[in-house]
Amino acid sequence: MALEHLQIYWWLLISVLGALLVFLLFVQGGQSMLPCTRNAVDRNLMINSIGRKWELTFTTLVVFGGAFFASFPLFYSTSFGGAYWLWMLILFTFIGQAVSFQYRRKAGNIYGTGFYDWLLLLNGCLGCFLLGVAVSMFFFGSEFSVTMGNILDPGAPVISRWAPTHGFEAIFYWKNWILGLAVLFLARTQGALYFMNNIGGDDRFFNLNKRRVLVNGVIFVLFFVTFVVMLWLADGYTTTGLHSFDVTPHKYFLNYVHMWWCLVLFLVGVVMVLYAVLKSSFAKHYTKGIWWSGIGTVLVVLTLFWVAGYNNTPYYPSLTDPSSSLTIQNSSSTYFTLKVMSFVSILVPVVVAYIAYVWHKMDSGKLTPGELEGDDHSY
Repeated sequence: MALEHLQIYWWLLISVLGALLVFLLFVQGGQSMLPCTRNAVDRNLMINSIGRKWELTFTTLVVFGGAFFASFPLFYSTSFGGAYWLWMLILFTFIGQAVSFQYRRKAGNIYGTGFYDWLLLLNGCLGCFLLGVAVSMFFFGSEFSVTMGNILDPGAPVISRWAPTHGFEAIFYWKNWILGLAVLFLARTQGALYFMNNIGGDDRFFNLNKRRVLVNGVIFVLFFVTFVVMLWLADGYTTTGLHSFDVTPHKYFLNYVHMWWCLVLFLVGVVMVLYAVLKSSFAKHYTKGIWWSGIGTVLVVLTLFWVAGYNNTPYYPSLTDPSSSLTIQNSSSTYFTLKVMSFVSILVPVVVAYIAYVWHKMDSGKLTPGELEGDDHSY
């Protein structure tokens, strides 16, 4: 494979990991609804339901960052090293989640379960929102510059320079808020869908989650439609050389038109998510909505990554210095590195098959209060 083909291949893998991560945020969505659940039994069921899956989300996030580091290291050094506060806040919320699931009910817990439940809430709300902000920067740009010659400066060998606020400016940029809130309410919608699928018991709790699906689903649709309109009307850059770009009106809409298969998958994914929300909200007892919504989410997010990085599009546009914008061509690893890692990536289907098998075994039966009473490993 030529270097160009390897770059396309690795952006495809990055897209798959990003899409799976957004789907798995249903764990965080479930966490965000804990304070609204006053019934102790219901809250315990919710925590133990998503507690069996939290490591999948955490691991996918780590692998997503690791894959970016290995395949597109210039992005890793520019974004992770420059937008310091954005990524550190995301990291701290996920650390709080890991600590909470491990210690909230351990003997000798001096803080009480309430303290750890609030950490789960923080990860559920702030973590989803900030990840949406981070993805939004792929389209609406960031304030950074890249000067490769600085690597030869012994006094300051820093090739990427960020805005003085180091990520705070991205957090408070209103356009990024739209996708951040869309991701948050999508995660809450899918969290409720997962509870309907995974937790058994009385109709009261099931109907509560039906209402949650409808309310959060409607709010998600409003934010997502706003984001799509903004995206399709936005100007973007078109690559004309390794570090040269032209401004193109409606760039991302044109990408969907030129790559028509992306538009088809996008529309199919949107319909699947809407079907899951409506069928789960109005059918008497429908429990399969999480799979329709999950597959639809993966399809939509895949297309967003594709229109961000393919068709001569810089996936990380710079607002302060357009020539510093990052593409899959000017930010990738060497041919040797990408080729060696491509052999390792052959194991990805094996790992996915293992995850699917373990998921099936854990969810072979619905979670009930009686099951928790006899489980020594409940969260």
